[in-house]
Amino acid sequence: MATADFENEVDYNEDASDNEMAVTEEEKHGTSTAKRGDSVTRKGRGHDKPQDKSRYAGKSGRFDSVRATDISNVQKSVEGYVLFVSNVHEEAHEDDLYELFDEFGEIKQLNLNLDRRTGYAKGYALVEFGTLGEAQKALQNADKQQLYEQELNVTWAFKKQTR
Repeated sequence: MATADFENEVDYNEDASDNEMAVTEEEKHGTSTAKRGDSVTRKGRGHDKPQDKSRYAGKSGRFDSVRATDISNVQKSVEGYVLFVSNVHEEAHEDDLYELFDEFGEIKQLNLNLDRRTGYAKGYALVEFGTLGEAQKALQNADKQQLYEQELNVTWAFKKQTR
């Protein structure tokens, strides 16, 4: 049977006052100030440097507006015009969609989201074209086409609603 050895036991100073061990809320969060001699020491960031007043210079809350490009109220994204393709078969791959839409113009970006658990397509894709004409051509010709025996639905991803 093993015996415990208590010879190396640490002896804590029982005479220490509560004030020496107490930590104030300001010290925990680094916001307290303490005087050392003539100067005042501040803990935390940003006390020495003046803030840049022109950092946001009245731009806070203002955004560039997106304007419709034609009568159908289609809105351009940052790089081009985005089509939303739904009813995509779960076994479809990006290459299948790329081959289908490549004949209508240069594809800037194609996103086919996959389910993490199964690895199959989630059923929709985003296809981005550089020009409005290419995107309209793809919309007219690819809508209702068959891919893996399912009929694709192609619409605009960003279209301004009429009021």
